[in-house]
Amino acid sequence: MNDRRAIAAVREFAASARFAQALTLIAIGLGFGTHAIRALIGWPGLLAAMAALIALCAVSLVARWRAVEWYGILPLTILVFVGWCAASVLWSSTPGRSLAGVAYLVAFTVLGVYIALMRDTIQIVRAFGDVMRLLLAVSLGLEVLSGILIDVPIAFLGVEGRITSLGPIQGIFGTRNMLGFVALIALLTFVVEWRTKMVQRPRAIGSLVLAGLCLALSGSPTTWIALGAALVATLALYGLRRAKPATRWNWQIALIGAGLVAVVVAWLLRIRIIEILDARGEFDVRLDVWRELSRYLNQNPLQGWGFVGPWPAQTPYTWIELATGRPHGSALNAYIDAYFQVGVIGALLFAALVGVALVRAWLLASTRRSVVYVWPALMLVVVAVTSFAESFALVEGGWMLLVVCAVKAARDMSWRDALAQARRAAGDVRD
Repeated sequence: MNDRRAIAAVREFAASARFAQALTLIAIGLGFGTHAIRALIGWPGLLAAMAALIALCAVSLVARWRAVEWYGILPLTILVFVGWCAASVLWSSTPGRSLAGVAYLVAFTVLGVYIALMRDTIQIVRAFGDVMRLLLAVSLGLEVLSGILIDVPIAFLGVEGRITSLGPIQGIFGTRNMLGFVALIALLTFVVEWRTKMVQRPRAIGSLVLAGLCLALSGSPTTWIALGAALVATLALYGLRRAKPATRWNWQIALIGAGLVAVVVAWLLRIRIIEILDARGEFDVRLDVWRELSRYLNQNPLQGWGFVGPWPAQTPYTWIELATGRPHGSALNAYIDAYFQVGVIGALLFAALVGVALVRAWLLASTRRSVVYVWPALMLVVVAVTSFAESFALVEGGWMLLVVCAVKAARDMSWRDALAQARRAAGDVRD
């Protein structure tokens, strides 16, 4: 009798919303805190933590089995891309490392799917807000400790203590670009929190100041470009959400045209933009890496060298590092990284994943009444733009964020239904 009560209590706990909320917070923290976790307990500790977390997520899913809508869990774009990455193990130049890389990718895919299935969009926004506040506060606190209080770098975390010279700082994320990426995600999340009144005004203002400080002190040119794109997207969504439903589709077409023109102009003025952002050094580093990558792309253009995720200390990746004279953990461009690892097919599949998810999220954000639907669209804008200069979207927290937004957008709106609805609205106007 006591055993039955204990089992019933465990089932009730595993099926509770609080348990799902706790797992969501831990998953987000683990996804974006991998650098600090590896620095503290190494790869074995990180992998053990991930395995335990995935096991707990499985228990939670089983306990809430009947409450989950299993139809259309994953967008086809995610399934095909992950499937192609898994297939690349067969022709990989480093099959063992590719198998580990695919398993690592699948693990974060599972965590992203769990978050999207178990939590509503508003709950996901609140969870990201809570975790980002903690991560940024710890990062800024360690930078103050290192740069002001003890005036000594914290080498094992990569904290260099440059806060007294106003950066660039890295926090617990290893690089200034990763800190800038997280700070931008946090900034947009805090704005949505404020607009939806999830948090009180003082806390919202404090959070925005924290994210703004981290973003500014990171000194990341990539982040400033992504911020500009996010601001433009926010203004566009603000206008679309207030447009009449009958004319909204026409405005969408006009925005697409304006966006294409802006891309062309930005490309023509790219040198001037780089000079304004003082990003010549970073741009030159990326050009060096991409030039070296092009030498090897011609050998396996269709299928790539095999998916590995973060670059391992194996050929051909070590050859590229030797040629450029500095270590690299990625191709510094998610689309080129996908091209190099899984070929032109994989690159097209990854671009399709990002593009389809963004279109779905954008249509949701522009048609749904609640402001919370703006969050996935803005996150995907940041991911899409940042992916031109970093490979965050292919690994760990960046990939998990992409999966969360793609799954939520796909479950809330099929792109075929959305386009059909928009055409019907446009037809009503003509009638």
